[in-house]
Amino acid sequence: MSSPLLEVRGLVKSFPTGEGVIEVLRGIDLAIETGESLAILGQSGIGKSTLLHILGTLDRPTAGSVLFRGEDVFDKSPDALAHFRNRSLGFVFQFHHLLPEFSALENTMMPGLVRGLTQDEIRGDAEEILRDVGLGDRLTHPVGKLSGGERQRVAVARALMMKPPLVLADEPTGNLDPQTGDQIGELLLDLNRTRSTTLIVVTHNERFASRLSRQATLSAGSVLLA
Repeated sequence: MSSPLLEVRGLVKSFPTGEGVIEVLRGIDLAIETGESLAILGQSGIGKSTLLHILGTLDRPTAGSVLFRGEDVFDKSPDALAHFRNRSLGFVFQFHHLLPEFSALENTMMPGLVRGLTQDEIRGDAEEILRDVGLGDRLTHPVGKLSGGERQRVAVARALMMKPPLVLADEPTGNLDPQTGDQIGELLLDLNRTRSTTLIVVTHNERFASRLSRQATLSAGSVLLA
């Protein structure tokens, strides 16, 4: 039997304070299969983004392990971990973290440029992804001049640039009006279906969450799966 794409075992994250240690995540166990879509729900400040950042290796757990295709990612060296992130993970954030002075195409190509590829090598793929997310007529527009929804589409395109098996999205619709948020949610679901890209989304949007294949609620540092 094959291993899950991503597996979390006994995950703990705590933070020392002047009044003691705050335990945000308390022994979380979770498995995500290839092609699955998972929504992580819970109240503000409960630790959803902390969990997502650990899954994306942007933060380290206090204890426990995160296995990607059976291998503990935190056993990697810093350089190997950065290489893993670039090749295997895509990120979409509530605040898209694009470079406003660069075009939609240049922002989308950025993960490939970080890998050391040339613009000539990756331009065609970047243009195709931008067309897939509905921005074929905005390739050369500086993202600072795009609408909020268009910027988030660029962020989705950038996350998919290197064809990662796993995309992590942190409140991808939270900074958008309801109609635009619905469009971005539908876009992510469509990409999950058509590309078999595994999708993990932190969201407060229960209507969007209900359309993903599974829902997990984070409460008191533990995960309850629907």
